[in-house]
Amino acid sequence: MALISILGGGESGVGAALLAKSKGFEVFLSDAGILKPTYQDTLRENQIEFETGGHTMDRILGSQEIIVSPGIPEKTDIVKAIKAKGISLVSEIEFASRYTKAKLVAITGSNGKTTTTLLTYHFLKSAGLKVGLAGNIGQSFAKQVMEDKHDIYVLEISSFQLDRCFEFKPDVAVLLNITPDHLDRYEYKFENYIASKFRIFQNADAHTSCIFWTDDEVITANLNQIPSSAAIKRVSFNGPADAYISSDKIQFDGAELLLADAPLKGPHNAINMSVAMLAAHEAGVSYAQILASLPFFENAPHRLESCGNWNGVEFINDSKATNVDAVYYALNSYQQPLILIMGGVDKGNEYKVLDPLVKEKVKGLICLGTDNEKLKHHFGSIVPQLFATDSLEDAVIKAKEWATNGDVVLLSPACASFDLFKNYEDRGDQFKNTVKRLIHG
Repeated sequence: MALISILGGGESGVGAALLAKSKGFEVFLSDAGILKPTYQDTLRENQIEFETGGHTMDRILGSQEIIVSPGIPEKTDIVKAIKAKGISLVSEIEFASRYTKAKLVAITGSNGKTTTTLLTYHFLKSAGLKVGLAGNIGQSFAKQVMEDKHDIYVLEISSFQLDRCFEFKPDVAVLLNITPDHLDRYEYKFENYIASKFRIFQNADAHTSCIFWTDDEVITANLNQIPSSAAIKRVSFNGPADAYISSDKIQFDGAELLLADAPLKGPHNAINMSVAMLAAHEAGVSYAQILASLPFFENAPHRLESCGNWNGVEFINDSKATNVDAVYYALNSYQQPLILIMGGVDKGNEYKVLDPLVKEKVKGLICLGTDNEKLKHHFGSIVPQLFATDSLEDAVIKAKEWATNGDVVLLSPACASFDLFKNYEDRGDQFKNTVKRLIHG
């Protein structure tokens, strides 16, 4: 019996283990950390061998194939050893896609993936289709494939997952945008990150709908990476496109959406909605059905999420904005004066692109992190007032002190959260709770 090893015991790893077991493989799951008790119980119930707190290299290197968690970098010793032996090393997405005949809609990009994925899922589900939600969101793709209850899946796909996809071929492939992110995983070379994102199109043919935002200069400069036989669908502000975004509406072939009626605001969300509507349409849903279901969409938390109003000051949780481009979109979504809370673990950010918007809109910058020097150095001469702290409570108190009626206090960090918080969700939840406690007493 062929051995498949799984590196990483999170949602995707345990799901991959279950699918592999159901397909008759001997399965061994190895995690350098400690697995959640619920995952341990699941593995035991299914008689899947696992280890925690380290890796048994001899056992792992005896595998026919290894499924790797997206959180494990290529530069780790164990990945280097696997590659040196020439063992097949794939992502959960690659592995699971072999075992389903369901239609696949895959969405990637530096920003807007989750909103666009949830929108697309909402359109398909509202149309009555049996649809699964997976990838970076929802339950494990592999586990859902094993249960075989869906005719179509909407997958939010990261560059890390794409790095270990080789035969993966979605029916609808979406690339929203590309801006510098996670460069520490790509030898600090932007071109490596770009190539990773374009892997979503690598197996496209005439039966694949390839959707992208054509105004993105990085995407348009690399269109030669899309196979020439693929069916191209474009979104644009600037000219003829399958979804053309003007100042007041989005126009499709035989349909239009007035932006004033849309549940999501801001230019970036106009792109997200356009792409999601095109993706759902390419997957078989009519524009009439899509437009009818759009008003009932509720976005995920931590994405420009209103979390309280105090004396005419609105507090916004945008903790999911973990890179500079996401902050750019957030700043562009408001006309009111802003008090901006930024900071965390810098990922090699270049903040210069934010300067015009910060000068125009930000009346005060609060730097929240254990190391705020880079932010202070860059923005110190740009903003009228700046405050640095490693205390979320102090940050909110300072924001209240500076704010006046009509202002917006915006948590949009541009950075990872791991210096002070477990993850961006924890950061956003703590911000909401702190705001609630301090403004409602």
